[in-house]
Amino acid sequence: MPKAFPIEFRRDVVAVARKGEASLAQIAKDFGISESCLHRWVKLADIEQGARPGVTVAESTELRELRKRNRLLEQENEILRRAAAYFASREHNPK
Repeated sequence: MPKAFPIEFRRDVVAVARKGEASLAQIAKDFGISESCLHRWVKLADIEQGARPGVTVAESTELRELRKRNRLLEQENEILRRAAAYFASREHNPK
């Protein structure tokens, strides 16, 4: 997989694209990126600024962490459920 472009580079390219002095195809060619990549960057920038509906990077990060936490809690809950069933099935005699 190719290495991602730095955030600063992306911001600069999107800023140039928003000025509208040239076509997106020409801007993409000048910066050495694909036109579809530039379209995606502009779309993501619009979402981040609230100009377009979608999930922001912060929301996506929070959602990922919450899902991870939920998975961990479900595993802990399953362990406790199995332990309770194990001890409930055993006799109260420790021998």
